[in-house]
Amino acid sequence: MQNGLAIAATVPSVISCTVTGSIISPAHTHTYILVCSLQGTQQQHLQHSLLQHPQQQQRQQLLLQQYHSYQQQCRQQQPNRTVQCQSAAPSAAFPGPDGWSGDSSQQSSFMSAFWRFLRPHTIRGTILGTTAVVSKVLITNSHAIDWGLLPRAIMGLLALLCGNGYIVGINQIYDVDIDAVNKPFLPVAAGDLSPATAWILVLALAAAGLSIVATKFGPLITQLYGFGLALGTIYSVPPLRLKRFAVPAFMIIATVRGFLLNFGVYYATRAALKLPFVWSPAILFITCFVTMFATVIAITKDLPDIEGDKANNISTFATRLGVKNVSLLGVGMLLLNYVMAACFAFKYSPHFNVPVMVGAHALLAVVLVLRSAKLAAAGYTQAAINSFYRWIWNLFYAEYLLFPFF
Repeated sequence: MQNGLAIAATVPSVISCTVTGSIISPAHTHTYILVCSLQGTQQQHLQHSLLQHPQQQQRQQLLLQQYHSYQQQCRQQQPNRTVQCQSAAPSAAFPGPDGWSGDSSQQSSFMSAFWRFLRPHTIRGTILGTTAVVSKVLITNSHAIDWGLLPRAIMGLLALLCGNGYIVGINQIYDVDIDAVNKPFLPVAAGDLSPATAWILVLALAAAGLSIVATKFGPLITQLYGFGLALGTIYSVPPLRLKRFAVPAFMIIATVRGFLLNFGVYYATRAALKLPFVWSPAILFITCFVTMFATVIAITKDLPDIEGDKANNISTFATRLGVKNVSLLGVGMLLLNYVMAACFAFKYSPHFNVPVMVGAHALLAVVLVLRSAKLAAAGYTQAAINSFYRWIWNLFYAEYLLFPFF
């Protein structure tokens, strides 16, 4: 890590940063390790971000002392020496849901920063969801398949990815101080993208997405798309900034990722195939199931972010109820969702492959319980919380992967 800085910031551990064999400032930490490659304006940005949280003055002073100590040590070394940061704690430098673990070699270019700006784990969810719904429509209406519509389908997926990028991007612009604590690997918080560049990107993404749906998919889909962008805006942008409030926040996420995505893709696909719109039991199932699942994602996504949310007066279920209670609530809701999926299969048995649908959800429920037990056994450490949250997303992906076979 060239000219790097290891900032220890919430699970008790002992950190040692080594430069060519010599130990630099061992420290007892109070969180997980944030490892950043900081140069020039990025160093200034970090100092500014740390000073934005008056509730944590003692912690800020410790971090800044480590920061200046490190700068002094680096000046005494050759400029190209590599700083290797190691920790006795297993939680050190754990990857976020996007899979980035703090390795500065992964953030060396604009394209890398742009990719992190798009939040890849949300992109995977959008691609899998769109592909699963379209596949289900084609499987049940094979006589209407027209491969000439493939370019239009690709444009539709591109529009959804643009909308996804706008929503997660605008959130990063307004959450920069929170992300400096919770997600320092994100490009705006890390200084890899300037606020001006981030604004250009989100506006371009929104404009491109709206242009595609307006020219390719008609007024209803355009209105739904615009509604989704509006919800993403009021979630993050003042004065409403509804993410500050737990209930409106999870309702927005559930609506966008649950209802709007599944209904919108289903409606657009049938319209493109010149089929009349009718609700099918399969689409009704996946829409209801994913809406509930998105609600769980909405309440558990704040588990890894509790420190930054408290410092910025963001009210979430995690800050109000605690990590253990929220994780158990999420597990309970997902288990109920899996039970309801089995019941749905039996009730509408002519429309589903009942053994596959019931067996798959039983298996996913077992995986969920095992991951929950592992979280509890680890004592709800920061690393265990992040692993648990990643597995929530893995189960979400699994649902869409299995859906065409139900």
